[in-house]
Amino acid sequence: MSKDVHGPRVTVEGGTVEGRLREGVVSFLGVPYAAPPFGANKMRPPQPVVPWQGFRDADRMGPTVPKGDYPPAIRRLFPEVEIEGEECLNLNVWTPDPEVSGLPALVWIHGGSFANGSNSVAAYDGSAFARSGVVCVTINYRLAAEGFLFLGDSLANLGLQDQVAALEWVRDNIAAFGGDPGNVTVAGESAGAMSVATLLAMPCAAGLFVRAITQSGAAAHTLTAEQGLVVGSLLAEVLEVPATRVAIAAIPQDRLRHAASEVVTEVQLGSAPDKWGSLGLRGLPFAPVVDGTVLPVHPLEAARVGAGVPVPLLTGWTRDENRLGLVAMNMLDVIEESTLLAEATGYGLGPEGVAIYRAARPGATPGDLLAAIGTDWSYALPALQYAEARIAGGAGPTWVYRFDHLEPADNHGFGSCHATEVPFVFRTENHDSVRALIGDHPSPTTAATAHEAWVSFARKGTPGWEPYDLTRRTMALIGEKIRVVDDAAPDERHAWGGIL
Repeated sequence: MSKDVHGPRVTVEGGTVEGRLREGVVSFLGVPYAAPPFGANKMRPPQPVVPWQGFRDADRMGPTVPKGDYPPAIRRLFPEVEIEGEECLNLNVWTPDPEVSGLPALVWIHGGSFANGSNSVAAYDGSAFARSGVVCVTINYRLAAEGFLFLGDSLANLGLQDQVAALEWVRDNIAAFGGDPGNVTVAGESAGAMSVATLLAMPCAAGLFVRAITQSGAAAHTLTAEQGLVVGSLLAEVLEVPATRVAIAAIPQDRLRHAASEVVTEVQLGSAPDKWGSLGLRGLPFAPVVDGTVLPVHPLEAARVGAGVPVPLLTGWTRDENRLGLVAMNMLDVIEESTLLAEATGYGLGPEGVAIYRAARPGATPGDLLAAIGTDWSYALPALQYAEARIAGGAGPTWVYRFDHLEPADNHGFGSCHATEVPFVFRTENHDSVRALIGDHPSPTTAATAHEAWVSFARKGTPGWEPYDLTRRTMALIGEKIRVVDDAAPDERHAWGGIL
């Protein structure tokens, strides 16, 4: 690295980048890790970065990948920016000092239903991790049809291949920023968490990280090849072209983006929900596909038979995950008992199971109960299933948590809903962009507690409590302090009829 009046400079694959020093943290933003995925590279695996001459200014976020919009009801809760440009396969790096060596690194994979999100989201600013002695990297990857179109050809899971390319870049270049390529933790939330669980089942990702964190996702959603083909056919139908990669890749960018959004809407809200089965229940038509090559087997099965990458894992969810959609769409208070029972049946929980949830929540409304049941089906059960599969397959120790801090009165009724723990973990809880989601008075003590657990895991391989096992089922409830409990809700766990 060299220093001058402009800023710190480091040399990486492709050339030299110039960052900025602000408040004790050096940042390098918008650094490309692969070539632009357009033209001859469109809908193809990531290609090597295009070299540049001289130095490259890395003082601002790079272009975002083509993506859709969040549904109107939640758009205000997840403010994004769209940055034009072709070099969208880029990453950001925050470090306390590029001239040191051996610092742990944390690579963040953003969420957004595999159709939204980017590394430019303000809540993902990695400065606090850098101040805690962890080099933080946040990445972009291709989304929706660009990243997860499956047509049964020789190409699949391009978004996952982007993530692997970014991790390979980290392996080869993180030392230039003070990081240790042998001490990399990969972490993600929601679709990012599902990505992490999928990476753990991918042979091409082996050796690129030594620890993993899945926040509100785990191995919750992966498409079969048959489901992927159905989605690909629907996209081609919307576009009115043959279901081939050549035909779809030839479609103008905006039209392809809008068509992918139409597919998502049809699967989530279409007039024939029974047509989509589990795909409609999950609502993620563009997602990792078990294609047999890039992703040989389902992540849960890979863990169960010991075929995945054996690394320590921190996994968990937020207590009120499903209040996000119910509150945002003003549905929580209008749900009636009949709706509760019908929806619970759709999840696989009968009236007796609903009664168990009701007994544990005196005074809860049908909407409150539906939020709790949906949270467990969508997030808690997948995380626990994944933890127990890892134990069966000897995949490495697993720590389990639940983020419990926020109450509905704190943040306009959302409580500890989906994604609320992210700004606490990143210590971006005071950023204006997260106010609508976490409220106007976030606890700095909770933020410090959550952040330090992740830092400890990245640095030492333990978040500070005992790993999960099949006897005690130990987990941490994270608030202003960490409260460690055994088998937090056994009656509700048993209500699901042997799933666990």
